[in-house]
Amino acid sequence: MTAWGAIVLAAGRGIRFGGPKQLVDIAGAPMLSWSLRVFEAMSEISDIIVVTEAQWLEDVAAAAQNCAVISGGSTRQASGYAGLRALPQRCEGVLIHDGARPLVMAADVRRAMSAVAPGHASLLGEPVIDTIKAVDPSGVVRETFNRRELWAAQTPQLARVTDMRAAHEAARRDGVDATDDAMLLERIGVIVHMVQTSGENFKVTQPADAVRAQAILQERLMSRSQAR
Repeated sequence: MTAWGAIVLAAGRGIRFGGPKQLVDIAGAPMLSWSLRVFEAMSEISDIIVVTEAQWLEDVAAAAQNCAVISGGSTRQASGYAGLRALPQRCEGVLIHDGARPLVMAADVRRAMSAVAPGHASLLGEPVIDTIKAVDPSGVVRETFNRRELWAAQTPQLARVTDMRAAHEAARRDGVDATDDAMLLERIGVIVHMVQTSGENFKVTQPADAVRAQAILQERLMSRSQAR
């Protein structure tokens, strides 16, 4: 069985939340801890690396007691690369996840894992519902895209460790800074497979998102309790 490493990005100043967003309490636990619980329960994952800002190392370590916690870089991409460098050699596959997505489900991660092979990567996502338009700086619509071909990228994003490292190192060499890891994999010729999520996997960016996430997590906890 492939040994997987999980890199969870938990940086950000959380200006809208009055403190580090990854530590905001949701359903009785720090937001970061919910995705960590999912990964810790998966036998496929041997190592979890949490990457955060240096000033929050101690606080994040308290919320991620079974994980290695390291400081990252000035961008998401730099933090992802720091996580890759910290992975033990035993890890053959890697997933990179945003700690601000607390609702990720193990079943979805496993389906994404099954699509990964040398030269093939994957990510979670879902079809775009709204019509998307390209708009110039003056507010004029320049192009309308075919919605049937558009998907919203989520995390985790998964690949073989060798492919993910090669993608990040090529980006560093070429001065490319991307908003997600899949883009880096695409640009070196790795085939990236989109895997549709089966449930809510949105990113918490506003306080209202945290309220929504809390309601969903409480419902999940209640369902599990009733099933026992």
